[in-house]
Amino acid sequence: MHKPCGLPYFWVAGLSDSKIHIFDVATNPANPKLVKTIDDFVEKSGGVVGAHGAYALPGRMLIPGLSNKNHDGRTGLVEYSNDGQYITTHWLPTAENTQGAAVEKIADGYGYDARVLLRKNVMLSSSFTGFNNYMRPLGEVMKDEEAMKHFGQTMVLWDFHARTPKKVFNVPGAPLEIRWAWGPYNNYAFTSTALTSKLWLVYEDADGDWKAEAVADVGDPTKLPVPVDISLSADDRTLFVDSFMDGMTRVFDVSDPHKPKQIYERKVGGQVNMVSQSWDGKRLYYTSSLLSNWDKTGTDGEQFLKAYTWDGKELAPRFEVDFMREGLGRPHMMSFGSSKLYAS
Repeated sequence: MHKPCGLPYFWVAGLSDSKIHIFDVATNPANPKLVKTIDDFVEKSGGVVGAHGAYALPGRMLIPGLSNKNHDGRTGLVEYSNDGQYITTHWLPTAENTQGAAVEKIADGYGYDARVLLRKNVMLSSSFTGFNNYMRPLGEVMKDEEAMKHFGQTMVLWDFHARTPKKVFNVPGAPLEIRWAWGPYNNYAFTSTALTSKLWLVYEDADGDWKAEAVADVGDPTKLPVPVDISLSADDRTLFVDSFMDGMTRVFDVSDPHKPKQIYERKVGGQVNMVSQSWDGKRLYYTSSLLSNWDKTGTDGEQFLKAYTWDGKELAPRFEVDFMREGLGRPHMMSFGSSKLYAS
C-alpha cells in the first residue's frame, strides 16, 4: 500500500484476489472513503497475479506482482496512472528471455519489492515465491522439498527511466524488502534473505559497477529466524531488522555498510513482520502479520501494532493495540503520512 506524493489517495493491493482498492484518506483520515476498486488487474497486466503493495512514482503507481496466472512464480511490475488507469507491464527477466540483462547465475523471473534511486537512474527489484507457495500454510511449504526449490534467488538492477533490466544479481534465499540509503552520496541499498538469514548490500563500486554481496548474518541462520522487514535510519547509520519466526527485532550499526555489526536485540512478540521508524529515528512501530496462511496460531499467533521509543541504546515500550481483541484483523503494512509533507 502507498500514498502518491501530493495526492489524497491511498492504494491497497491484495495478494490472493489481485484486486487493488484506492481510498481517499485526506478528506477525513479517521474515515477513509473507497473511491475505486481495480478488479481486472490480472487481465489488464497480461497475467500478473498477486499484487504486492504499491510504490509511488511521479505521476503513476508501480505495482510489483508475486506470480502469474499459471501460479508458478514468474511475474512483472505493473504501472498505473494515479487515477487507476492501467499503463504497462514490465516482466522480470528469465533464462529464456534475459531482455539484454547481464546475468550472474540465473534469471528466475520472480518478484517481490521494487525501489528507485532516482539520482542514479536505477531501480532494484527483489524476489519471493509464487502463488502455489504463498497460498499454502508455511509449515506445509517448509516440509515440501519441491516447494522449497521454488523461491526467488535474484535481485534485478533496472535502468529506471527506460524500465529495462541491466543486471540480475545472484541473491539466494528469497531477498525481500529493499531500502536505499538516504545520503546524497551513498549509492547502496540493503535487503535481507528470508530463507538464509543474511543481510545483503547492493552497491555501486568505485568503477561505477553495481555489485551484490552478503555482509552479515541475522540471528542464527541454522534456526531459520526468517528476516522479513528492515528499516534504515535517516542518517544511514542504523538498520532495524525483523525476523518473523523468532519474533525478534535486531539493530545493526551500518555506518560501514560493508561490515554491519549487531548492537541490540529485543523480542517483540510471538511473531513480528513489519518495522517502520519516525524520520528522527526516535520512534519505532511494529506489526505482526506476514501472510494469513503463514501466520502462527495459538498464543504465538498474536496480532498487534506495537510502538517503542529508541534512545540509541535500547527500545522502550510506548503503547500496543491488540488487533485480535479489538476485532481489527491482521495488521501488516504501515505507511505514515503528514500534512506538512504536502503543504504548498
